[in-house]
Amino acid sequence: MAQTLDRLTSDLTAAMKARDAHRTGVLRQAIGAVRAEEKAGPVQRELTEDDVLKVLAREVKKRRESADIYTDAGAPERAQAETAEADLIETYLPARLSDEELEALVRDVVAATGATSMRDMGAVMKEATARAGTSADGKKLSALVRAALAG
Repeated sequence: MAQTLDRLTSDLTAAMKARDAHRTGVLRQAIGAVRAEEKAGPVQRELTEDDVLKVLAREVKKRRESADIYTDAGAPERAQAETAEADLIETYLPARLSDEELEALVRDVVAATGATSMRDMGAVMKEATARAGTSADGKKLSALVRAALAG
């Protein structure tokens, strides 16, 4: 079993004992998403640590997008609730790379792949995403790769 999933489970137990309803609910949802991913597909499988982190990153992204939608719809209290859930789940993810670190990573990948034009974007994105893992936002990474290949 992945260590992040173990940590989620033990933190859920602690939250339940402390009667922290918000934390309990969010952790249950996160664990449920991981369990659903395990059962997805024709055969149930045990997820690796990387798989668990990808599921959690996806859950954070969903909540951030929901918060934006609620903000645009004029429901700030619901947006705040979604943001709080995203922040809580994000504590289980590795630290995000800074803008400078992302730019350096993109420069390294462009140099390593020998990319010269936008035609090479797919190869550069594939390698950059593999190197960055869950510690980089895909949109930001894509924008940096686009800028590096355009100029």
